[in-house]
Amino acid sequence: MLVEGPSDRRLLLIAYYFPPMGLSGVVRISKFVKYLARYGWKVTVLTVEQVGYYAHDDLLLKEVIESGAEIVRTRTLDPLKMAGRRRREVKRPGDRTAAFLRGVTHSFLQPDNKIGWKKHAVAAGSELLESRKFDAIFASAPPFTSFLIARELSRRSGVPFVVDYRDPWIDNRNFFYLTPFHRRYAAGLEKEVLTKAESVVVVNRRIKEGLLARWPFLTHDAVHIVPSGFDREDIDRARPERVGGEKMRFLFSGIFHPGLSPTPLFKGLRKFFDRNPEASEKVELAFLGNFRDSYRKSAVKQKVDHTLVTPGYVAHSEVMDWLLSATVLWLTVDDPMLTPGKIFEYMGTRKPLLALSEEGVVRTLLDSYGAALYVRPEDVDGISEAIESLYHGWVANRLPVGDEALSEAHDVEHLAAKLEIILSHAMRL
Repeated sequence: MLVEGPSDRRLLLIAYYFPPMGLSGVVRISKFVKYLARYGWKVTVLTVEQVGYYAHDDLLLKEVIESGAEIVRTRTLDPLKMAGRRRREVKRPGDRTAAFLRGVTHSFLQPDNKIGWKKHAVAAGSELLESRKFDAIFASAPPFTSFLIARELSRRSGVPFVVDYRDPWIDNRNFFYLTPFHRRYAAGLEKEVLTKAESVVVVNRRIKEGLLARWPFLTHDAVHIVPSGFDREDIDRARPERVGGEKMRFLFSGIFHPGLSPTPLFKGLRKFFDRNPEASEKVELAFLGNFRDSYRKSAVKQKVDHTLVTPGYVAHSEVMDWLLSATVLWLTVDDPMLTPGKIFEYMGTRKPLLALSEEGVVRTLLDSYGAALYVRPEDVDGISEAIESLYHGWVANRLPVGDEALSEAHDVEHLAAKLEIILSHAMRL
């Protein structure tokens, strides 16, 4: 049970990505809203009106509303709004198209293509700050436009603000800087934000180290690591039997970042089947989320399409059903600074993990998990050998179990308690 704190503290939380939009960044903020309310914070969320997006989750929105949070939605002028003029859900563009669009928009819009939200958010936020007393402002990014909104609202009102880095800003591999001037301009924006922020929250140590190296005025104690997590209540109410089966199930949840795809796993699985033909009818690959036609074509080419289970995007309330139904959970990440939000939900299940990753924060995080195999993302032979090892462990009923202490450390209830302390200190009591 949570020990509730005083109920007279008010938080203005700024987040562009918020339910009914879905995906992992949305889940992080939604769960913090849920548990901060239980610690006595009255949360008002400042976000956008309906925009076109790749995934939606109305049940996650329902959970936030039931926590007692107030949600204030504003107009915006950005690409997702343009895409959503006629429909709520839009198709995710291919990697090349997405990279081109990011490059074009990032060349002209700083800090990102959501800058068209700032004017409307600042206007709505100013009205909120004038109508009632807030004790702190908390802004989560990306988009980093939310940091500029928080900085401006804090300047106008005197309310201290805290920023939350889910991804790096200047070192973000998905950001394109047309010239050195563009990069210097972005760095200037970051410096301005950080010199005025009361505290800084980051999801992993690599981002913290990058900020401390770039900005000597930041102290070690001013930058706090608060990773994403899993919600124990999601596990307690899960019913994996609704989606389970008798086969060995490898499951991937989420989306592939630009430049990545499941093709190396398909190739590794094909090699494994060539050596172990009897396993061909005993293994399946499940994908939660957007499964592109190009992925299916790749599976057909490798002759592993008969293993596919593709329910598409499912509501977050059902994700844990699928995760607990799996034999092995796998992820692919090639950015050493990123920790995908899904990895913490993976760890919450204590299932064996197959991490297709380079050296970086993912491997460091999983070093103590005790049930993870690492392979470089493009190492087809290594993937094939890892699948074989896991398969024989499954047959012998000897698959490893993840470390309980490491798993429990990422329960979002405990993480929200840490965030609550940071916000309380930011109040300048």
